[in-house]
Amino acid sequence: MRHRKKGRQLGRQTKHRGALFRNLVTSLLDQERIETTEAKAKEIRGFTDRMITLGKEGTLPARRRALGFLRSKAVVSKLFDDVAARFKDRPGGYTRIIKTRRRIGDAAEMVAIELVARQDTTAQKKAVVSQAQSSPAGSSTST
Repeated sequence: MRHRKKGRQLGRQTKHRGALFRNLVTSLLDQERIETTEAKAKEIRGFTDRMITLGKEGTLPARRRALGFLRSKAVVSKLFDDVAARFKDRPGGYTRIIKTRRRIGDAAEMVAIELVARQDTTAQKKAVVSQAQSSPAGSSTST
């Protein structure tokens, strides 16, 4: 019986599974959006929320705990400086899971997991394009 056995095994040994979760959370906090399977995304939600909560705490012990879990010092710096500031008024629920497709090889359900308040580069690109289109490039005032 599987009583009180929490979490998915994902066909991996304990240490391999832990390393997978650490890598996925580090990538998610670095890139702010990754595509993975639905089961993996649901598993890393809690880890990501805990890391962002540590970032919001902002203390030295919290930074050390984050360094113990995340794979990159640069990602920890980004977490404590940038990401935590974006979520300072939000009490939880820092990630969003969006179903995308079925993987070709094994028909696994693929999802995109992203930070809710992520800096959207596509929206920034659209804003730049719309500003460029609204101001005519050829009309310069010559004196």
